[in-house]
Formats: sequence, C-alpha cells, structure tokens
Amino acid sequence: MSELRAPDKPSGMPPAKPAETLLDWLFALRDHQREHQGKGAWLIRGDDVNWEHNRQGKMKWFLHPAIEDTAIRSMLVWEQEIAPGSKSGVQMTPGGTCMFVIEGRGHTLLDGVQHDWQAQDIVQIPLRRDGVKVQHVNDDLRRPVRLICAEVNMLDVLGVDRGAAFEQIEDAPDFEG
Repeated sequence: MSELRAPDKPSGMPPAKPAETLLDWLFALRDHQREHQGKGAWLIRGDDVNWEHNRQGKMKWFLHPAIEDTAIRSMLVWEQEIAPGSKSGVQMTPGGTCMFVIEGRGHTLLDGVQHDWQAQDIVQIPLRRDGVKVQHVNDDLRRPVRLICAEVNMLDVLGVDRGAAFEQIEDAPDFEG
C-alpha cells in the first residue's frame, strides 16, 4: 500500500508528514480545519469585496472555495447587480441556489418559463437531475437590480457539475471577454 499523505490544496489541507493510518489522517485534517477556522475572517464587509465582470455579469463574491481567508468554506455567497433593462448570462446549473432580491424588479427564466419578482422576494432555483437553464432579467429601465445569492458548497464533494451540468450557455450582454 502506498504511503498516506494529507491532500494538497484545494481540498483544504497543505501537504504534511505521512499519516500512520487513515484515522490519523482525519485527525490531522481536523486540526488543520480548526487552525484555519481560528485564523479565517468571521466578518466580511461588503465594502471590502471587489466587483468582477464575468460571463454571468457584474458580481462580487463573499464566500467562494477559492477565497481561503474566510472561516468557512461550506457556502458560496455572491451579490449580483444587473443594469437597468439588462440581463444576466444564461447558465445551465444543477440548481439549489437561493436568491434574495435586495432592490429592483424583474424576472427569472427557468427553462424558458418566466417567474416575476421584486425587492424583498426570495427566488429558489430548483434542483433538477438534468439541470435547469437560468437567466435573470431587470425589467426596470431606470434602476439596477441587486441580488444576493447563496448555495451550499458541494464542489469538492460532487464536482463543479454537481451531478447534473454547469455550463455558460450565453454571456451577459455587458461582458467583454
């Protein structure tokens, strides 16, 4: 049997000395996670998070597996802003996202079916075995829409496809690749 070693990042644990048993490896991982949580940020201020323009539109990430200086890695949390009269990109996703409308009004297309929403509404993107095609649209021609989105981080467990599919079908109109 080959020598047991702690996994490399991105699984969350740096290389370490060999573990004697798989149980020892789990205790080493536990110790690493406790140390990481103790040093990680417990408060993430919105003003400290930068906006990015990506294929899905204008977003800023509060919790993401690639952000390593936070206390937890169990969630993905992001804010999305959609310009007046504009829309997000179109994604095929397994679903499982919860979206809170901070301000604005618009609709979400789920597999082409329109679902209207406004400020203070919660939109749940359903989990579907074969995935769901999702796009958000700002119906207001004068004010932006702001959304807070969250989902459980299953990327390390199920992979980025999360058992269904994860594809960018269409870029947001304001994306300049």
